[in-house]
Amino acid sequence: MGGVLAGFVTIGSVIALGVLLAHGRILDLDSQVLLSRLSFYVASPALMVTVLADADLEEAFSATLTASAAGVVASGGLYVLVARVVWRRDLAHTVIGTMSAIYVNAGNLGLPIAAYVLGDAALVAPILLMQMLVLQPIALVVLDHATSSSRIRLRGVFLGPLRNPMTVASLVGVALSLSGVTLPSPISDPLELVGGMAVPSMLLAYGVSLRLGPKPGQGTSLVEIGYICVLKLVVQPASAYAVGRYVLDLSEPGLLAVTVLAALPTAQNIFVHATRYARAVVVARDSIFLTTMLSVPALLVIAAVLA
Repeated sequence: MGGVLAGFVTIGSVIALGVLLAHGRILDLDSQVLLSRLSFYVASPALMVTVLADADLEEAFSATLTASAAGVVASGGLYVLVARVVWRRDLAHTVIGTMSAIYVNAGNLGLPIAAYVLGDAALVAPILLMQMLVLQPIALVVLDHATSSSRIRLRGVFLGPLRNPMTVASLVGVALSLSGVTLPSPISDPLELVGGMAVPSMLLAYGVSLRLGPKPGQGTSLVEIGYICVLKLVVQPASAYAVGRYVLDLSEPGLLAVTVLAALPTAQNIFVHATRYARAVVVARDSIFLTTMLSVPALLVIAAVLA
């Protein structure tokens, strides 16, 4: 328990530093964009290659992935049921709302939490790849179908994740691990050095966004936003935990990992998709903000109960 709390303190301290730097006008929103891009396109891919290359992937991609998928199915299914039957939302709105309820912030928050709280950054890889290679392509296909009369370009939709540097780096790391190939020092050493920037830069950027980013506003159903928050922060982690414990018989560290990762807040890129298709934009924005705020106490409760 002490190690888990120490990990949260470490992460919280760097986030707080980002808030302080933003409040003192040392960093602004342009700085946040720069830090985020540096982490997303350079540092995080380097970190994923080095971490996954040395990871034991058999356990990570079997029981852990199954438990994570169970949480996704439970939370997403309950949202679809209520959105279509009770609220009569259209298909595009339902897709954005479903993604808001299941798609976790595996990059900006999942990676540092896996590294500093769970003790292994490789733990985030299964859910990251599931989201990028399965959930997002399916969501985009349905959104294209719901909002456009033109022919869906399946090739572009399914090749899209391969343009994501985090996905490509994760696949490279998985390939290195499975093949047993060891990178030579002239390659691995620079990757490790650059990868060391990933977590600090994304946490600083996150702190800046908390201080200067947009706050939730009017224009959507508070009941729907509240329902999404419950699904995201309660139902999804509880379902992952239940399957992990009672079906898969995961170890205590494994249970902690799948539950914590399932309780991560809604990912930022759901807002990007909502904006692109002009559907449920406010739902996505407010879900991201509120689940991000509420995830902190949720994660602390999970850590206190399971660690």
